[in-house]
Amino acid sequence: MSAVARPSLVTLGDVHVVHKARSGGFFQRDKVYALTGADLSVAPGETVGVVGESGCGKSTLARVLVGLQKPTAGSVTVDGEDLWRMAAGRRRTAIGRHVGMVFQDPSTALNRRLPVRQILRDPLDVHRIGTVRERDERVRELLDLVGLPASVADVLPGQVSGGQRQRIAIARALALRPRLLVADEPTSALDVSVRAQILNLLLDLRTQLGLAMVFVSHDIQTVRRMSDRVVTMYLGRIVETAPAADVPAGARHPYTRALFSATPGLLSPIDPIPLAGPVPSATRPPTGCPFRTRCWKASDECAAELPPVTEAGPGHLFRCHHPVPNDATDRELISQAQERS
Repeated sequence: MSAVARPSLVTLGDVHVVHKARSGGFFQRDKVYALTGADLSVAPGETVGVVGESGCGKSTLARVLVGLQKPTAGSVTVDGEDLWRMAAGRRRTAIGRHVGMVFQDPSTALNRRLPVRQILRDPLDVHRIGTVRERDERVRELLDLVGLPASVADVLPGQVSGGQRQRIAIARALALRPRLLVADEPTSALDVSVRAQILNLLLDLRTQLGLAMVFVSHDIQTVRRMSDRVVTMYLGRIVETAPAADVPAGARHPYTRALFSATPGLLSPIDPIPLAGPVPSATRPPTGCPFRTRCWKASDECAAELPPVTEAGPGHLFRCHHPVPNDATDRELISQAQERS
């Protein structure tokens, strides 16, 4: 589901990721459909936010974007070239030079036995960037870029705070001057008091370096504030892609509206649109629309076939047979969902 008209930095085309599960017996193991038919393009300088419930495929999408997860089917294109048709060495170079990733927990993402200096130098050493002196200078630049003193270069990750460790992880991701930064829940492992500092740092870096960014988070309001576009995922599928200014009030997919309605605001209590039942298993996803088993608008048509991609406006795409009307309020949708249940 692609909505970007500008030349793309990274593009996913009909990407599927299927894992073998531990369940299903010795001779026939179940399959986990982690990502299904994902279409996504990220343009230079653009920030794309990705939201959805736990297990919806957000982290799998992030891993595919940075080349850590090979798709079962589909294509990953970086600067117009298919990533998985490249030779292994060239693929590592393409990913290393163009894409950086910030993981959820800096405590496990950083080698706790190496000093910070070596952690930041490693990407430069592996890709043989510059002379020894130039690499040391780049380490100093990176620490300054993320707001850390030069003295941090000589300590181990365990000797600094969680917020400082995440700054080090961000610096490492930027070591090779990538054009795209993928941040997978970059603040969820941090204290509330330092989350805003890391988010502001990412915003500053985006502006300062002209970075494109994919920001994956459970914090829906933060995603909306940081992003140009918001991608909603459900059970491994992208169900809606919309300009950040259009959500939640202009979202057309029922799941997007329900997801945002369950997010607390500063001045209003939570008043979520009720959904029926639990999220289905990713080993046996529903036929047709994946959301139909919980949707108050579902019909026989939803079970029979997957909804086609519909364009609601510039950069706004969704998959739904019975989209939410433009002028519908959350109160009206709550009433409809309660009547259906």
